[in-house]
Amino acid sequence: MAVAKPDLYERDFYAWANEQAALLRAGKLAAADIEHIAEEIESMGKTEKRELVSRLTVLLLHLLKWQYQSDHLPSASWEVTIRVQRRALARHLQDNPSLKAKTREALEDAYGDAVLQAPVETALPKSAFPAKCPWTFEQAMAEDFWPE
Repeated sequence: MAVAKPDLYERDFYAWANEQAALLRAGKLAAADIEHIAEEIESMGKTEKRELVSRLTVLLLHLLKWQYQSDHLPSASWEVTIRVQRRALARHLQDNPSLKAKTREALEDAYGDAVLQAPVETALPKSAFPAKCPWTFEQAMAEDFWPE
């Protein structure tokens, strides 16, 4: 079975992607670069999970600031960031419903990142923040949830 210009994948990804899409649409699977197509599909799935963790990190960081930075009143920008991240996360999960099964794992990953950033953002020591996320995914996402 011939693979369609395997070196094109390395030289010009855009051209390769368009060529592969045309081959798949035409039903010419034998000519398609199946191995690289499979790699790219797997990579796309990982990208969607990284997006979930990244947005959740921003949300959790701002919830930590809201709760633990007691020398500052919660700012309007923090509130907007929290609301925007909640909406973006809801859309992301709507577009990728299978990621709902990964929210617990994503919350743990994101909280670890948020706790690393929180001392820089708040000037508080890392020890000021709980070792484990104090909120469930559902709490963090709830429109009416604001940490005290």
